[in-house]
Amino acid sequence: MAVNTKFHPISIDLNEFKLHIALKDRNELTLHFNSPSRKFYLAVIAFIVNEMKRLGKITSIPLDGHYDLLALLNNTIGEVAGSSDKEHLLPRIYRKWKDILPNLEEAHLFKILGKKKEYDEGTAKTYHFTEAEKDNWANLFEYKGSEENVRLKFAVDRIGARLDDIVIIYEDAINDEAWERFLSSLKEKVEKLPEIEPIQHPLELPQAPTPLLEKKRMAWHLQYPWILVAAIVVIAVAATLAIWKFYPKPSTVKRASLERMVFPLPDKPSVAVLPFVNMSKDPEQDFFSDGLTEEIITTLSKSPNLFVIARSSTSKYKNKPVEISRVSEDLGVRYVLEGSVRRSGEKVRITAQLIDAVKGHHLWTEHFDREIKEVLTVQDEIALKIMKALHVKLEAGQLGSETGRGTKNLEIFLKSMEAREQVLRYTKEGNARAHRLFEEVIALDPNYARGYSGLAINYAGEVWLGTSKNPKESLSRAVEFAEKAVSLDESDATAQAVLAYLFAMTRQYDKAVSQVLRALALDPNSYSVINNCGLALAYSGKYEESLPLLEKAARLNPSIAQSFVMSSMAYRVVGHYDEAYGEAKKAVERNPKSQLAQIALTVTSILTGREEEAHVAAAQVIKINPDFSLEKYGKTLPFKDSHQVDLVIDSLRKAGLM
Repeated sequence: MAVNTKFHPISIDLNEFKLHIALKDRNELTLHFNSPSRKFYLAVIAFIVNEMKRLGKITSIPLDGHYDLLALLNNTIGEVAGSSDKEHLLPRIYRKWKDILPNLEEAHLFKILGKKKEYDEGTAKTYHFTEAEKDNWANLFEYKGSEENVRLKFAVDRIGARLDDIVIIYEDAINDEAWERFLSSLKEKVEKLPEIEPIQHPLELPQAPTPLLEKKRMAWHLQYPWILVAAIVVIAVAATLAIWKFYPKPSTVKRASLERMVFPLPDKPSVAVLPFVNMSKDPEQDFFSDGLTEEIITTLSKSPNLFVIARSSTSKYKNKPVEISRVSEDLGVRYVLEGSVRRSGEKVRITAQLIDAVKGHHLWTEHFDREIKEVLTVQDEIALKIMKALHVKLEAGQLGSETGRGTKNLEIFLKSMEAREQVLRYTKEGNARAHRLFEEVIALDPNYARGYSGLAINYAGEVWLGTSKNPKESLSRAVEFAEKAVSLDESDATAQAVLAYLFAMTRQYDKAVSQVLRALALDPNSYSVINNCGLALAYSGKYEESLPLLEKAARLNPSIAQSFVMSSMAYRVVGHYDEAYGEAKKAVERNPKSQLAQIALTVTSILTGREEEAHVAAAQVIKINPDFSLEKYGKTLPFKDSHQVDLVIDSLRKAGLM
């Protein structure tokens, strides 16, 4: 049953994360805290209000004694948008309460329903309010002390309201009961894990009745029982050795610790697919092993009922001894798939096993023996087995792999995989090698869509790497090849998303936004689609829409710097500078030699008042790229809103870059 808020001047709705103010003789105001990081701050307001109600007076509430509760909020509804460490979390809340939440005009932490942002006299978009309205809102956010020792007050008395005028709503409850239910739901989200039992080995078939004549023949066993015992032992040992030789050995798996998870587990089955090990002597088969890994990830990602880590984040484990529990903890997933590929002539054996890292046991193990000509269909079989093991419902049209739809030719598949590996190295040499391979792929099959979408990314790579003699022409060619890929296979979400990104790069913003809708309708779950669509929306000025996509992209691909460079940008363009700084720090931690990561850290350090750190990061930019130029870099930023370009360039200039 819905709670009627009509008679409450101020309501905090934790079902929809809205704050509604309807005071007498004043305009009504409804604020929507519409992203994970924003929801966190509404929950903080609700916490302060609930504590004041518990004490029976409008007073300041110390944060220090409630750190565990605040960390719970940050790790659940906040989806760890910023660090949960005490020395970072409490100062971040303090700065937001002091500087960001009171800003009704720019509204960095909420969306104001019923109003639209418009350009002011400068270049920024703001909500238009009277000075009195802005002051009334800002007066709500009182504080004493600073950083970790801060005390906060939601000062409703300063706008003419009483403590009883505020109501907290969750489900059909209000105030303290609502708050307790809300916290209980968050704790359940952390603690509750679905019970999934391992698939049992088939039972032995029942024995047929033994004929009378056979019983007589067996009578000697009763006279010489020691012979029977010895025979049984020999047979048992031989059988055990045979089984051990021909079947995979389920090793003891150390359990992953929920407390050590870098990220909280998603609310649906989460899977990381480790690189399949090439057991063949031929190193050329690495491309097939990597391709199989990627195809399984791509197929699993089509399910809206699964959370699947991107291959870029699992590839760091390639050719390394790994603990399954460590993989689970590092990536924040419950299930890990590992496997191997052995090719001998025209035969291929693929072994795969799925492990529940939290419980520490194997759910499923199987061999797949195939002729080489049949091998491009096996990823669908593996994906289907995984879904069955996890009791995940298979949606109509979910399987039928992209590889099967795209090519049955193993040579094309292997060349395509090698080319994509070269592109992902982000080097001039790798990009040049990829260009030749993609052209060979298209020559072998002019109707293979992935060849054209790969070539589109390749041309865009020339611009990113600075190897293009004519960047405008390179981007034009990239768009041309991406459009060709989409025309050949409209159901390829990756090609659709690449085209959306390239439309934004070439400043065709309306086309970019339309293309994003097509791509996400086909596949709203895979990293490459979400990341490209998020970037296209951000460049096209759709900042609010881009933020949740780029937040999710960083969670799906948490091992690479690039993910956090982009999520930092997403937070920056909506004015969440502290979160943008935190994401930039994560990017640099993952790759200190990344120019883009150091640029992101430089910009966000300036925007958050960390000038000394900004100068250190700027020095790293020059160390990585001695030819760095603000003028050239500015031209690579395709934002529709020139204010965003100016903000970045001005910040870099303040840090000493030229």
